[in-house]
Amino acid sequence: MPNTTQQDYYETLGVKNDATEDEIRKAYRELAHKYHPDKTGGDQAAEEKLKEINAAYNVLKNAGKRKEYDQQRAFGTMQGFGGFDFSGASAGGGDFADIFSSLFGGGAQAQAYAAARPGRNLQARLKVSLKDAVSGTSKTLRIRRDELCPDCKGSGAAPGTSLITCPDCGGAGHTNSRGNGMFQMRQTCPRCRGAGEAVASPCPKCSGSGHTRARREIAVTIPPGVDEGTRLRIAGEGEAGYHGGPRGDLYVQIEMEKDPFFVREGRNLICEVPITFATAALGAKITVPILDGVAKVKVQPGTQNGTLLRMRGMGLPSLSGASRGDEIVKVLVEVPKKLTRDQVKLLKDFDGQLPASSHSLREKFGKLLAKLRSTS
Repeated sequence: MPNTTQQDYYETLGVKNDATEDEIRKAYRELAHKYHPDKTGGDQAAEEKLKEINAAYNVLKNAGKRKEYDQQRAFGTMQGFGGFDFSGASAGGGDFADIFSSLFGGGAQAQAYAAARPGRNLQARLKVSLKDAVSGTSKTLRIRRDELCPDCKGSGAAPGTSLITCPDCGGAGHTNSRGNGMFQMRQTCPRCRGAGEAVASPCPKCSGSGHTRARREIAVTIPPGVDEGTRLRIAGEGEAGYHGGPRGDLYVQIEMEKDPFFVREGRNLICEVPITFATAALGAKITVPILDGVAKVKVQPGTQNGTLLRMRGMGLPSLSGASRGDEIVKVLVEVPKKLTRDQVKLLKDFDGQLPASSHSLREKFGKLLAKLRSTS
């Protein structure tokens, strides 16, 4: 009795019954790219659809399998092309091991997965300034990667020629070897790597690999708020895939350039600013650097060395852009290393004229030091 639930492989690939090999291959690549897990986010329904697409392509790409499929399809007896491939056992010479292998990864679906493989992911580093980290920017990254050979379009076959059914596995994508006892061991064909097709005349440009090395310039968008070690994923900018598989991804790790003024602490910026003793004692408005220029900040009279002055909202934004950190100015009172005789005399006179309250810290320290000496 005919199997009325069997999928129609031509309908699955969206091609006509008399479609050429090129039309079938083109349809498969477009559908495999559309339903690949990288594009669908691991959607279960998409994964099942991809399995159906792979199974259909595995049969229709092979002239012998397609002919047998067309014959059985015409009579409504397509049981040999169902979810599990029992054709090896029914044709004679097969055994339980062949069926077992089909059930656990050796069948048509596994072969099709081996045929279409995504390209390799790439890693790169990119240096970014603090200013770029605030506003975000776009930078050009230069990389070397595998590309589809421009002469053979990735097939590996010399221009004017086409792929042939793999002579080592007969297009099955796997080979069998008998082990101990009655069981046969099934393994992926080493020549075609499970694709079922092989190159008869290798492309001179890529030596039959289907890939060539090339330099590329990639535009990388730097979002505001990036920090040292931030990892950006650029989908589809890795190396080219195999047998119609999608490109890999490019992962860019951010490195922050050293800034002459600022040290970053999370979203806050620390800036050390030197001032004179007179400025610290008398107070003044001083000019300090900010990320997009300069600004004025007030130093109060009597400011001590190491005092922190906070400028709110002048730091870095978060990656979400919700808020910005602060700029913290650390005041460093600069003490001159060389003085003239007149300057020394002026400072001594000045020190002698300071009110007692100005000596309170030194007096307190002196009393504690004297107590320590008396007990030692």
